[in-house]
Amino acid sequence: MIARHICISGITAAFFVIFSDVSGAFAQTSEQDAHLAIENPADLSKDEAQQHYKSLIRRMARGYAAAQLDLILNYQAWPLFNDAPYISATHGQRYVNSYANRMAHNYGTLQDGEVLPVGSVLAKDSMTVTDEGNVHPGALFVMEKLPSGSSPDTADWRYIMVMPDGSLFGDTMGDRAGAVAYCHVCHEAVADRDYTFYVPEEYRIPK
Repeated sequence: MIARHICISGITAAFFVIFSDVSGAFAQTSEQDAHLAIENPADLSKDEAQQHYKSLIRRMARGYAAAQLDLILNYQAWPLFNDAPYISATHGQRYVNSYANRMAHNYGTLQDGEVLPVGSVLAKDSMTVTDEGNVHPGALFVMEKLPSGSSPDTADWRYIMVMPDGSLFGDTMGDRAGAVAYCHVCHEAVADRDYTFYVPEEYRIPK
């Protein structure tokens, strides 16, 4: 079962839609729709989550690379801020990893009121793992910090969502901007941290 998630003013509401094939099903989405959420994610240990990710990592890299976005080239070589994939409710109950490029040097230590430098790029790749044993790549979620005044409606953040096959779901500064407009609505909940969510404490890599 897959749920359609809509984020409104930082509150995520789920509307469940049943599909016959969980592993390959994607619902049609309108510009108001957000992530398609997995209703029955598997409860994995850190080791189990790591094993699944390792089995998919090359396939994910090839798929996202088909988008031909220089912005995310070799993102898996960037600093990683979690010690194992973790479930993210704001990314459809998928297991995610949090990467940041070198420009985002203060992402892990960001305090309320501080901001990331222009050119910072955050990337969350994702995988679906259900309690029925379905395992497959999910979307890649990207944020890029733009120069001041570039996008006032999104606090100068660019949001991009790349599907597992490299197709572009949306880009707030390009094609299908409306399809990912909800991203910033959700991130407004963490405006004090420059609109960025961080890794759950139990998954953070010690500094």
